[in-house]
Amino acid sequence: MQRLLRAAALVAASSLVAGQGAAADDAALIKSAESAAPAAVASGAAVHAMDEKGTMHTLREGTNGFWCMPDNPVTPGPDPMCGDANAMEWAMAWIGKKEPPKGKVGFMYMLAGGTDASNTDPYATKPEEGNNWVQTGPHVMIVNAADMMQGYSTDAKPDTSKPYVMWAGTPYAHLMIPVK
Repeated sequence: MQRLLRAAALVAASSLVAGQGAAADDAALIKSAESAAPAAVASGAAVHAMDEKGTMHTLREGTNGFWCMPDNPVTPGPDPMCGDANAMEWAMAWIGKKEPPKGKVGFMYMLAGGTDASNTDPYATKPEEGNNWVQTGPHVMIVNAADMMQGYSTDAKPDTSKPYVMWAGTPYAHLMIPVK
């Protein structure tokens, strides 16, 4: 569990729940986090959130191997997310700029939508010329399966209404699958 919390903190520090104060209502944060995945997954997932100092707090222990985080109010769109343990290992590698673990395909939900991001630069923090900023709606992601994404669009400016590969050509390439 400690490894999962550390990885969750790295993901959250990167782009997730950085602006939430200690006075935030835990029930509202849990409800936000649960909006990222189907109820059957979200209801048993561990829920983690970060305070304004970047300290990770477990709002609820999990029972099913999934984790969820609430929306980050400082990002332009809704971005609560849930994932499995393999997705967390992949995210930890991405945030740490390390090679993702071999042979561990992960799955993530962002059914409430996703924050806008660069489709080509895993570390871009804002739209800039050449970093191909895209807007994403509700979607799921398959991460750490780079060798299995042949046939999906790797265009720098993809049609985000269809499955496509985000961050193609990097160790963090992942399949984005819209659900609406």
